[in-house]
Amino acid sequence: MRIHVLAFAVVFGLGLLSAPALSQQKGGEEETGPYDVVANWPEKSARPGYIQGSQGGVFAESPNRIFLLSRGELKLPDKLPDNFNGSWGSLGEQATRPKPELRNCIVIVDAGGKVLESWTQHDHLFQGGRGPHKVKISPYDPERHVWVMDDMRHQIFKFTNDGKSLVLTLGEAGVAGNDDKHFARPTDIAWLPDGTFFVSDGYTNTRVVKFDKNGKYLMTWGTPGTGPGQFNLPHAIDIDRNRRLYVVDRSNSRIQVFDENGKFLDQWPNIRSAYHILISADQHLWVADGVTNKFLKYDLEGKLLYSWGTYGTFPGAFWGVHQFSVDSEGNLYAAETFGGRTQKYRPKPGADRAKLIGPPAPLMPKTAR
Repeated sequence: MRIHVLAFAVVFGLGLLSAPALSQQKGGEEETGPYDVVANWPEKSARPGYIQGSQGGVFAESPNRIFLLSRGELKLPDKLPDNFNGSWGSLGEQATRPKPELRNCIVIVDAGGKVLESWTQHDHLFQGGRGPHKVKISPYDPERHVWVMDDMRHQIFKFTNDGKSLVLTLGEAGVAGNDDKHFARPTDIAWLPDGTFFVSDGYTNTRVVKFDKNGKYLMTWGTPGTGPGQFNLPHAIDIDRNRRLYVVDRSNSRIQVFDENGKFLDQWPNIRSAYHILISADQHLWVADGVTNKFLKYDLEGKLLYSWGTYGTFPGAFWGVHQFSVDSEGNLYAAETFGGRTQKYRPKPGADRAKLIGPPAPLMPKTAR
């Protein structure tokens, strides 16, 4: 009797092992890693005959409130090619090349990609430049002010969460400088829990600038060069739970690590061209590389753990992810500077959690107004 039971168990077990193999889809390259791309997201927000241009940034305040930064709108050709998929990149040209009309620069959409708000009242702030660069909300701010960097106009704006008021402007419009009141093409921002913040500055300047929670200048560090503490295009910045700053030194193909007073701690070389970084709540650092068009996962000692992604203008591929964000449900949003689109990625059912880009530290509960 035991022999018959054992034989049945072996046959049944072999059947279970072979079933997935029989049903597994043939081929494929797992181009989107542990995610599925969400088709036709977001809804079109540009005027008829136009399309959104280069996408500067994206920030998911929640799964149902996502900020999209567009560097204006581009006029579509009268005759569209057969491979046109709704993004400028599919026309075979970088979205940064044509001169945009700076309209609908800050748009907010819901989970389905439907436009909730368009802050057209602030479009005038970006006139004379190329449009907004990145957007963030401090995880430590209960009022959830919205910060927008404008590299070409050398300014940083702090808005109320509803966009009705501009409460702080740093830098002078159209005037570059490297003193305590000016920037020269600032790129990104990050905060400490007490509200102290740091700005990576930038395409022209080669420094990090530190401010108190009210925007008062405290200090700066960084000079041009390739040595420790020197920069060639500091393009992104984030802070871990131990108050260490990670600064993308993009054109030097590295990430540098500092303490909060600018003391050099470490560098991670041979990261080809990091455009944006995010430190997840589980304390890993994720990079969007604008040349390899991959997402890269590192531990906080700089060890590469995993990567995925591929170049292209078809859905799910990337062409220059300039900023990315992850919401509390694990959805990934990737804004492409060259492709001219922001794509949404949903975790695949049963995806390995270690391969998913973890969300950052959660935002504080929003203060009732």
